[in-house]
Parts: sequence; C-alpha cells; structure tokens
Amino acid sequence: YFYIARHYKWALDYMFLIAEHDAVVIVEDDLDISADFYEYFAATYSLLYTDPTLWCVSAWNDNGKSNLVDVEGGGSILYRTDFFPGLGWMLTKDVWTELSPKWPKSYWDDWMRASEQRKNRACIRPEISRTRTFGKKGVSNGLFFEKHLKFIRLNEKSIPFSTMNLTYLLKDEYDDRFERRVQAAEVVSLVQLKSGNLPADYDYRIIYHTKDVFKKTTKALGLMDDFKAGVPRTGYRGVVSFTYNNRRVFLAPANSWKGYDPTWS
Repeated sequence: YFYIARHYKWALDYMFLIAEHDAVVIVEDDLDISADFYEYFAATYSLLYTDPTLWCVSAWNDNGKSNLVDVEGGGSILYRTDFFPGLGWMLTKDVWTELSPKWPKSYWDDWMRASEQRKNRACIRPEISRTRTFGKKGVSNGLFFEKHLKFIRLNEKSIPFSTMNLTYLLKDEYDDRFERRVQAAEVVSLVQLKSGNLPADYDYRIIYHTKDVFKKTTKALGLMDDFKAGVPRTGYRGVVSFTYNNRRVFLAPANSWKGYDPTWS
C-alpha cells in the first residue's frame, strides 16, 4: 500500500506538474477496458471543468453485476455518485494541485473518500462498467475478487457519448430530476421486491432508516453493503440505484435524511 501511494504521487506529479496535462485518466495494470472507454472519458472531460461540484469521472460501477444493471438499455446511462469508485478514473490538474501537497503515505483510495478530501463533490459513473478487473492476486483482492469483482459486467455495446448531450449530469439539472424520480417511485418492502410479482414498468423504492436495515437489504439483494466515511458505494444523496428482476429500484433513506453519518461503516 505504501509503494502504491508513492507511485501514484510520483506519476501524477509528473503528468500534471512537469508534462502539464489538463486531465489524466488512470488505469491500473489489471484492468480490461471496454471498446468505448476512451470515448466515455473524452465526452465527460468538459463536465469536470463546467461543474465545480464534480471532481472525478470513473469507469466503474461497484454494483455492476449483470443482475443489478440494465443490460439491454443501460449502456448510455450515467449517474452522479458521492462515492469515489476508482478503477479507471479521470481527474483534472486543479484537483491534483489540491491533493498533491497532502497526499497520504498509504491507503490513498480510502483517503480520497474521506469528507476532508471529497468536500461534498461527486463523481460521474456508468450504469454498466467500462472496466473490469482480472487481478485476483492484487494487493487487496483475493476472496473479494471471487465473491464480487469477477462478476462485474464489462460494457459490450459501444456508445457514442461524444454525440450526446450530457449536461443532464450537471448538478443543478441532475439533482432536481433525480429527486423527482426517486420520490415518484412506489415504496415497497424487501419481501415484495424479492417476490418477483411487481409490475415491470415502474420504479420502486425501498426505504432504510438505519445502518442495520441498509446492510440487511443490500446483503439480501447482492449489493455492496459497506460504507466509506458514511457513504455507501454508488450512493448519491444517500440513494443507491440498481435494477432487480429488470425493475429500477432505489434504496433510499427516509425523507428526514440530513446527510451522511461518518460513523456508518
């Protein structure tokens, strides 16, 4: 972990401070990439400079298993997330100039997820991942690879993102639309969702009030159940979006939610 953090700092200092690039895409050496990987980053690059509430674009969906994503129609769907995903990601020179002087000696990814670094900023992430790891023998994989990482689906249908209007991902437009869709979703229980009897053409919402309810629900559905600095993987404003039995589902906090609780882990 110490070597990795040191290598990241050396490489990014070189790319931004010496080579003077405006943005860098980081790809670990144990990642496969989709055919539209570069298209995805080229198209989202301008968003990082347009919206100060964004600080990265990631190719990765932590809940990107085939049974949890819209395989048929989800290739073009992108989201904002409060969780830093990594695993193929882009940042700007401005962000690196901020991070470099205080870069940690180890565990750089969890450090990135701390509120002191995130500062309420979000990342862009896809419905269907544009990277897939084959690094079973990586620094922190092993059992985690066998139980989770190897099931993440890699996008197979190239999407011409550069021809699309992606301004819907800018905070002012995204938040209002996102909140309206979540609030309009029909509230159901975990039992109802798992029954498979719900109509397919509707959105559904499962509400959690406590960390224990969140973890119980995610484990039952095959979602990632952990938090970093109180933020669930893929979460945005406390909401985790996924599909189940081809139905769009939002695992969402109660309307009284006041923000992330850093004691949730």
